[in-house]
Amino acid sequence: MTPPLLLTDRPRRNRKSSAVRSLVCETTLTPNDLIAPHFIVAGKNVRSPIKSLPGIYRLSIDLLLGQAELLLEAGIRALALFPVIDPALKDPEGCEALNPSGLLQEATRSLKKRFPELCLIADVALDAYTTHGHDGLVDESGEVLNDETVNRLCQMALIQAESGIDIVAPSDMMDGRVGAIRGALDERGFQQTSILAYTAKYASAFYGPYRDALGSHPSGDKKGYQMDPANSREAEREVALDMSEGADILMVKPALPYLDVIAKIRPLTPLPIAAYQVSGEYAMLMAAAQNGWLDSKRALLESLLCIKRAGADMVFSYGALEVARALC
Repeated sequence: MTPPLLLTDRPRRNRKSSAVRSLVCETTLTPNDLIAPHFIVAGKNVRSPIKSLPGIYRLSIDLLLGQAELLLEAGIRALALFPVIDPALKDPEGCEALNPSGLLQEATRSLKKRFPELCLIADVALDAYTTHGHDGLVDESGEVLNDETVNRLCQMALIQAESGIDIVAPSDMMDGRVGAIRGALDERGFQQTSILAYTAKYASAFYGPYRDALGSHPSGDKKGYQMDPANSREAEREVALDMSEGADILMVKPALPYLDVIAKIRPLTPLPIAAYQVSGEYAMLMAAAQNGWLDSKRALLESLLCIKRAGADMVFSYGALEVARALC
């Protein structure tokens, strides 16, 4: 018989059973940590599949109400809403974004009437509403205009707040928009409407399925306003700016390819940090699962735990419902 090694430090003792592993677990994930993004379409009884996002659908408001009930039953209390705008309503200025009776506002009012306990988050950017697919107003040369766009975003945020949105989430990456939106909301009496700033949103290749879902593909790239994937120190600057301008929550997007950025900014702010497991991240996992190459449930759980371990307090994920049910 081989004599035992003379080891005083045996890390495996803390892994020997499920009960022990639970006691020493460093990172936890609960349904309270999850935000479920949903795509909304006009009409009734519409459940339109998104080919590049397996298992995800564009839903009309009546079906979204049923989905919200399932989310609440699973312990998820936060939804992020993304309207899919009829191309006939799009124009270069994104005027439909300022329609008080628009699709997003109608969905917000319906959800709040039925489920007042829900936290609703709305995207503040023009890409879903413009014919050119950019997040802001564009001049004749194709340049995205910063200050003019910020003015439009303030109007957009006010309309969303008036409809009952709890958290406005400027995702456009225009300079100064957080402070301008905060000022506009406060001036109109919406001091309790929170701002979730997309603080470090990168010009990523992982957004493709999302753009398919919205039917919004930009004319040209977004590198002039979204961050360079090569940069992380730049995120520190954006954190300082968004904090000084009144953000309530900071966002890193995408999540898994930028875990280092989440970890880097965690010590820099007392504010909650959100991370977005974007469409491309989710689609890769689901495509691999469909081919039998991995277990989708385990892979989703592991990926979200990694995001939390890096320092995120909350995670946007298209797999939120599946994960919440697995955690129950």
